Parts: sequence; structure tokens; C-alpha cells
Amino acid sequence: MKHLALGMLLATMLVGCATSPTVTTDHDPAAQFGSYQSYAWLKKPEANSPLIQQRIVSAVDAKLQARGWRQVAEPSADVVLVANVATTQKQSIDTFYNGPAWGGWGWGGMGMGSASTTVRTYDVGTLIVDMFDTKTKQAVWRGTASATVPSSVEKANTLVQAGVDKMFATFPPGSAPAK
Repeated sequence: MKHLALGMLLATMLVGCATSPTVTTDHDPAAQFGSYQSYAWLKKPEANSPLIQQRIVSAVDAKLQARGWRQVAEPSADVVLVANVATTQKQSIDTFYNGPAWGGWGWGGMGMGSASTTVRTYDVGTLIVDMFDTKTKQAVWRGTASATVPSSVEKANTLVQAGVDKMFATFPPGSAPAK
């Protein structure tokens, strides 16, 4: 019974961790982010819902504009943005053992126990935002945010905002974290 309770606690903790997006960013150290003042969307994310797409674009726009960047038409932008959304199915397999398990040194026997296995299939969504310098045509920045796709729209909206917030927390590279 003790093992079952520990297993259930661990499973609950893992599910709790899945509610916060995992975010990574990378940038070209030679990029001159201080000279960039404008951006344009070259490709907006194709999400399974146009509302989610609008929320992603609005969240990214808000973060860039808060840093003094302005959105302009593509030919005159310093940077173009390309965003993609992808989902993959994953599975978790949990086996819980219960019952007595006698044995070990000097005991010389095994007791009867049982095991139950649970398979859980879930979707993981990933948002990728790439930035390209329009003059050099080179990638200058990439941010990714991944999380388990929730079943409710409210939780999905919260995850989108949390992912973009974490992605742009220290943007542009070398700046202090946003407050």
C-alpha cells in the first residue's frame, strides 16, 4: 500500500509539472539586436484553431512592441518572424506493485503480490518562433515552448501566454529579464 501511495504521488507531481511549458531559446551571438527596431510576420503559426493562432500572434506582438519594436510591412522590416505549431502524441506507462514482497537476504521466499499497469496517451504541443535578419537572410533567434495540450480552452490559453512570456523573458538576448 505504501508503494501504491508513493506511485500515485509521483504520478500527480509529474502531471503537475506538465502544466508549465518547457521553453528554450537560442540566438546568433553576432546578431546586432540593438539595431533591430521593426518586424513583420512572414509566416504565422497554423494552429488547429484560428483563435489559438490569433492569441499566439497577439502575445508575440505584445512582447516585441513592449521592447520598442514596431510591426511594419515585410519589405521594410529589420526582422521577419516565422512561427510553427506542431503536436505529437506521447504515452506514459505506469506500473504499480502492491501486496507483500518478502524476500531478500536470509528470508528465502517470495510472497504473492500484484501489479497494475496504466497506459496514458496525451498530446504535446510545441510552438516554434524563428527570427531572420532581412538584410543577411540569416536566422538570428529561435524560441520554442512545449507543453501537454490541455482539454480545456481556458488552460490552453493560459499555456500559450505562459509559453510566450517565458520565451521572451530575456529578449533581446543579453537583456535583463522582463518584469
